[in-house]
Amino acid sequence: MRFPAVAAALSLCLASSPGVAQTSDPNLGRNIAANCANCHGTDGRSVGGMPSLAGRPREALVQTLKEFRDGKRPATIMHQLSKGYSDAQIDAVAAYFASQKAR
Repeated sequence: MRFPAVAAALSLCLASSPGVAQTSDPNLGRNIAANCANCHGTDGRSVGGMPSLAGRPREALVQTLKEFRDGKRPATIMHQLSKGYSDAQIDAVAAYFASQKAR
């Protein structure tokens, strides 16, 4: 009888954790993407020398961001910026950019 109570309490703790709250926010990807606008353009459509992110495959964006974060891809600033994001946040921003129309 004691185990179900412990399991229920643990479930409540996990459901209220910040990571769960972040991934359930439908605007999370868009909000994170706002940090990318200075270099990659509004909604991921770059007008300068940086690559556009809009319309790129989600899986490719996830892989690239994780490689920057983990120091496996050379960068000037992306390795520093990407270190601040969790896997869930990277997935959310990648999904957002993938859903945007490319030019």
